[in-house]
Amino acid sequence: MSDRMPALYIGHGAPPLLDDPVWSGQLAAWASELPRPTAILIVSAHWESAPVMLSADQAPLVYDFGGFDAKYYQMTYETPSATALAQRVAAMMPATEPVHQHASRGLDHGAWVPLRIMYPDAGIPVLQLSLPTHDPARLLALGARLRPLRDEGVLIIGSGFLTHGLPFLKEFRIDAAAPGWSTDFDAWAGEALARGDIDALAAYQSQAPGMPYAHPTVEHYTPLFVTLGAATEPEEPGLQVIDGFWMGLSKRSLQVA
Repeated sequence: MSDRMPALYIGHGAPPLLDDPVWSGQLAAWASELPRPTAILIVSAHWESAPVMLSADQAPLVYDFGGFDAKYYQMTYETPSATALAQRVAAMMPATEPVHQHASRGLDHGAWVPLRIMYPDAGIPVLQLSLPTHDPARLLALGARLRPLRDEGVLIIGSGFLTHGLPFLKEFRIDAAAPGWSTDFDAWAGEALARGDIDALAAYQSQAPGMPYAHPTVEHYTPLFVTLGAATEPEEPGLQVIDGFWMGLSKRSLQVA
């Protein structure tokens, strides 16, 4: 067994995930089976910014959602300082891709909602990295650049949702039946991941069934390529730890060695 931390691609849900015993239980069990990270670097669908930006150290959470119970806007997730990780990440980037630390931006719900379940003690430094592009090749290269962090105990997470056609959902119940475009895309992606077929995954816009309904915008899918890029062997099939649907959306999640 290697001491290298794995890298993950997770579905992050919405704030009600925190009250779902099934999915939250799956995420908690998954985290309990991993080595405890020294730090976490997470790329969320909810921060698209180029050049690459890093979250501010110990800044307040971002409540980037609306229409939910007031309790979610009062939640906190106060983690230790991630300054050392921020400096390490900045040093890993080439001069042609400078990194900027945002003066005040904290973790958004694509980061703090799942991490509140996976590491509820908030005892691990967490740094959020912006999603600078949707080009799979560039994101694979970004993941590869970050790969050495895994040997330092850093858990790299791409946080999105394998299907995210919110405008096309007709029911907003956790146990709502998944639409055909969601099940079709999920099955296609699951098979491609099982083959380690990065070329197919990267050609999703032309090859995947269910498009564009599964991803009318693509920011919840593309963090997958940061995770795949961070893999020791990107074309080696990873472990699909979680599958199934939540509000009709695919919660399929991946762990790569």
